Amino acid sequence: CLPANQERFANGKLVTVQFHPSAQVVMTAGHDRSVSLFQVKNFSLNPKIQSIYLESFPIYKAHFSVDGEQVIATGTHHSMFFVYDMIVGSVIPIPKVRGVEEKFLRNFELSPDGSFMLLIGTSGYLHLLSMKTKELISTMKVNGRSTASAFTPDSSKIYSYSKEGEVFIWDVRSRKCLHKFEDEGSLEGKCVAVSKNNQYVACGSSSGVVNLYTTDACLKENHPKPVKAIMNLVTSATCVTFNPTTEILAVASRDTDEAVKLV
Repeated sequence: CLPANQERFANGKLVTVQFHPSAQVVMTAGHDRSVSLFQVKNFSLNPKIQSIYLESFPIYKAHFSVDGEQVIATGTHHSMFFVYDMIVGSVIPIPKVRGVEEKFLRNFELSPDGSFMLLIGTSGYLHLLSMKTKELISTMKVNGRSTASAFTPDSSKIYSYSKEGEVFIWDVRSRKCLHKFEDEGSLEGKCVAVSKNNQYVACGSSSGVVNLYTTDACLKENHPKPVKAIMNLVTSATCVTFNPTTEILAVASRDTDEAVKLV
């Protein structure tokens, strides 16, 4: 296959590559302050649909909304974020979320049911926003610093992984902490993922080890034993993600070239 973004290569590091939830479209976004959309056609050409340039806003992360009508983009050094409305074709700045006192807003997750946006703040704060209004619903706090979070497939719970190697499980409705457990052997938590069938939880740490747990063990035990410890990466595991059928787990490290393993 030819590069998906061959009609417009980025001038800087790409931070996001994502397929549209329902259309044959792929999005790229990165440090050159742009979000680009390409049609995924055949092997000879992937025409560019459009590029949006966000002035003095190097992108940290961009994500399609669940209905595929919006793109949310956060910056590397900003407390604001942008919403690109693809139906209207307009870029809407969200300058300040009332009640969220954060110097930078970078990492975020969207709930699979399309209702919530979770902003992962500093000092362990997690800010739950309404996806519809982008207003704050509630704030939760983990002990230590939160580095990554993931919603369960039914959007009822959030797994938050702390820098100290603990995973906190939150109930989305009550915003109460249901349980917490220690990720075995973790020196520093980096990334977390829940499989689409809600069977497994994967935790990746700074040592490059990715531990795979059953969700049952995560909800009941304080020191669950991993079903499998994946040792292939020698640098920090910075990304873990399951494929839609929960048959493959991808683990990757951005600290070195070509550090991607499919398990």
